[in-house]
Amino acid sequence: MRPSGRPPEAPRDLQVEFEPQGDVLAQGEPSRPPRRWPAHGPSRRNLLLGVAVVLALILTAFVAFRAGSSGSRPASARPSASPSPSASAPTIAQIYAAVAPSVVTIQAVDGDKVTATGTGVVASAQGIILTAFHVVRGAAAVRVVFADGTQAGAKVAQSDPALDIAALAPEGLPDVLVPAVIGNSGRLAVGNTVIAIGNQLGLTSSATAGVVSGLDRTATNPDGTKLTGLIQFDAAVNPGSSGGPLVNAKGETIAIVVALANPTAAGTFVGVGFAVPIGAALGAGGGDQAPQQ
Repeated sequence: MRPSGRPPEAPRDLQVEFEPQGDVLAQGEPSRPPRRWPAHGPSRRNLLLGVAVVLALILTAFVAFRAGSSGSRPASARPSASPSPSASAPTIAQIYAAVAPSVVTIQAVDGDKVTATGTGVVASAQGIILTAFHVVRGAAAVRVVFADGTQAGAKVAQSDPALDIAALAPEGLPDVLVPAVIGNSGRLAVGNTVIAIGNQLGLTSSATAGVVSGLDRTATNPDGTKLTGLIQFDAAVNPGSSGGPLVNAKGETIAIVVALANPTAAGTFVGVGFAVPIGAALGAGGGDQAPQQ
């Protein structure tokens, strides 16, 4: 037991100590008397001269060997570090800069009143826009606001309520149209990085990042429509995000955001979002681009 007045020692990290190594001294060996040369036989002088010559030859050979083995080698024989052949992946900022020009604001309007707001993405060189069907369902009219501020009316060209996907045909296009690069959602794996871009809570062209949380999920819309084959992700989305692109780490659109899950009636994000894979969305929307391989 420790004395009552002495504080306990603090725990110490385990350390391995190494003792410095010095010369090894052999102890206990009897000393040997100096060797005496016999009086007969070769003279001591001649014998010493012969030994010196032999030692000189040995020393010369040793020096030559060391010079040949440790001398400078040709540059081609020296190992050298080679740079990694793979290029670095784009940053989220770079992905956003590339994708944002393809993202549009979708407004359901009744006269001068905006009754609903969502997001869309330009999916073809002809200007076809993919969005969530529930954003434009029952709208008296639809207005599209492109990334450069160009506004145009739009018609629902095709829709699939079972997927909650609609394709819009705008009545006008901006001077510079930037279609999204379409990816292949079939290559997604749980844990892959994804970026959602949309107008959540009315905040135009907001970007959030996360990962794929699950594949082939099923969700039920408030109207009772059951959506299947969905991609689950945890990049933040909120009301207004619906219809926006879900983008992979290469900047390719691989899904369309359609829903979020919340166990309460708040309707805000709690870490679970859902998106329709782009292949299914293009089929529902009549798009003219197949997923890139």
